[in-house]
Order: sequence, then structure tokens, then C-alpha cells
Amino acid sequence: MHGSEEKDRPHSTPEAGSRPQLMLRVFGSLAIVGVMVGLMIGRLTNPDPTELQDVQVEPNGLVVWFNNEPKVHGEHVDGAVALLFEASGRAQKGQLKINDKDANWRVRAAQEGLLLNVVAARALHGEWSGREVDGRWRLELQLREE
Repeated sequence: MHGSEEKDRPHSTPEAGSRPQLMLRVFGSLAIVGVMVGLMIGRLTNPDPTELQDVQVEPNGLVVWFNNEPKVHGEHVDGAVALLFEASGRAQKGQLKINDKDANWRVRAAQEGLLLNVVAARALHGEWSGREVDGRWRLELQLREE
């Protein structure tokens, strides 16, 4: 009967160096899978950055659209209305009518995000409120003369 012995060697077990090191491959595969799962979980828990999508002029105010809710800080500075959004977007500017009188608005980049300024020849007072509409964030800015 034919045995498992090799002709040149006394034993049938292979030498230690010739067998592939499977544990190294297993640990390497587990590390790669762990990194991929961690990246997927990080992507799911980290929301998309807030971005300015559009600015619409309405009678006595503006409507500002974002992809999700931004943090907003607003002030009345020397008769002008200034809103600071923690968001990104492109610079824009335009005009609107407040009680049939002209006012100018401008969006520009600042260190903390985007700055929206509304100025007119007379002092302005603004009130803003936001809500979610169709998966986007709508911020309404109502302006009036002081």
C-alpha cells in the first residue's frame, strides 16, 4: 500500500517555512473590514455640510434657502441687519423694496461662514425665522423701517 511518506524525507508533514501564514492574512483582512465599516458609520453620522442654495427677494424681506439647518447669529448694527450663517456658498448681492423704498442686500464669505447684510438709507429692523420645507431649510427675513 502506498503511504504518505516522501521518498527523500522521513516525515510527511511539510516544513514550517513553506506553509502560508494564514493568521497574518486573517488579521489583515479584519483590519481592512474594520476600517471600511468605521468609514461607513462615520459617513452616516456626519451630516452634509450646510450650503446656501438660493436667495429670493420678496416684498419687505428675503427668503434664504439652505440644504439643511444652519446655525444663525443675527444683529442690528447701526440701522443695518446682519445675519451670520455657519454655512458655505457663493457671494451674491441684490436689491429689494421695503415700503416702496430701495434697500441693498449682500452675501459674502466671512471667517465663520456666510454674512448676509441688508442696508438702506434709513434704519432697518429685521425678524427671521426658519423651518424645513421639502427636505430643505427655508429662512425668512422680514424687514421694516424703524
